[in-house]
Amino acid sequence: MAKFWNSILLNGLFFIGLALASVLYTLGHFYPPYTVAGTAVIAILLLITLLDVFLLYRGSHITATRKINSVLSNGDENEITLAIDNTYTFPVKARIYDELPYQLNLREEKIYTTLSPLKQREISYTITPTLRGEYDFGDIILIAMSPLRMVKRKYILPAAQQIAVYPSYIHLKKYNLQNFKYYTREMGAKKTRRIGQSAEFEQIKDYVKGDDIRYINWKASAKRGELMVNQYTEERAQQVYCVIDSGRAMQMPFNGLSLLDYAINSTLALSHIIIKKHDRAGLLHFNKKVEQILPADKAVSQLPKILNMLYNLKTAFFESNFEKLYADVKFKINHRSLMVLFTNFEDGNSLDRQLPYLKGIAKNNVLLVVFFKNREIENVVKEKVTHQEEYYHKAIAEKLSFQKKLMVKKLNKNGIQTLLTDPKNLTADTINKYLEIKTRGLI
Repeated sequence: MAKFWNSILLNGLFFIGLALASVLYTLGHFYPPYTVAGTAVIAILLLITLLDVFLLYRGSHITATRKINSVLSNGDENEITLAIDNTYTFPVKARIYDELPYQLNLREEKIYTTLSPLKQREISYTITPTLRGEYDFGDIILIAMSPLRMVKRKYILPAAQQIAVYPSYIHLKKYNLQNFKYYTREMGAKKTRRIGQSAEFEQIKDYVKGDDIRYINWKASAKRGELMVNQYTEERAQQVYCVIDSGRAMQMPFNGLSLLDYAINSTLALSHIIIKKHDRAGLLHFNKKVEQILPADKAVSQLPKILNMLYNLKTAFFESNFEKLYADVKFKINHRSLMVLFTNFEDGNSLDRQLPYLKGIAKNNVLLVVFFKNREIENVVKEKVTHQEEYYHKAIAEKLSFQKKLMVKKLNKNGIQTLLTDPKNLTADTINKYLEIKTRGLI
């Protein structure tokens, strides 16, 4: 019985009938025939209400399920579908509330619809998460109303589930190699720069003129009485590490996402391209210390490892320690690699403090520093000014924008590759820069 009373709601039309009966009873105080009319209205109202309750509770019901991907893509539109099954023999007016996770900053998704009798209907809508992590979806609440519209029945349909929001994977298909200007392939031939010999032994063969004498196998030569050389497999895969600064400088927001989220999405897409180019993709992230290092690998299983490592990475509100980064890169990454560093510098002083460590990393590796334009400052620079105060604002903005360009020149002067980009263009610009570095043979 308690379940019944908790599920039944009176509709506005019922209260309009009560109001009409009250008016008639009030008039009946002066004119007795109105009292009879008021009693008739009450009787009809109760009769229709009881009939409405019978229609809504006689045995038919409504069920609903939520169709959603097992994981969601951060920063992208993700589709959610509600499958509503109506077993009533009459059309039902429905108001549907889908309980959404608190991270979306939405109380619930409210949908008004009419459900056809004895049919299922699918209703779709999209959500755009801006935070990575676990999202808890609640139940589906549906309020049904028959054509009599006197009462409403409230359904609480169990649909609670926890969904993980991963770094943006939806746009991986968008970033195909053919879409980038530094990707070229000639018909019938593929140019490959020889990096050197790997440590993987292939065979011993007869020495011929032109073979490297450093690889002569003297024991085999003594046995055969002629020169023999070791032959090794040719190493073509290059190591590329994405280095993510998870310090407080990367918390700056842009279009609902932090710079860290843009760096994570870009890292995922770049790693995908690296593996497709048969290079070895690695990953590390740091703030006050180097938190994790994923050794570079070109196996297909490397991308899921990178995705899982990036999944719950959050900004730590510490000053990033580039000295620790330099030390760990020097002693833990032994092979010459391309280091793609995602960080942010807002002024020349912050760069000057870290420049010695960046130069140290670039001494044994190819270092690409990726940092961001300040979009608000760039907008002020582009605005047309009409008042004196706006001239001062624009002059300061131009000075700050020019400082970013000076930082690019300073890094280039010290042998460090640089990319200054807008957050929204980060992925495409970073992949193009990687392909450019490969084309130029810098690693």
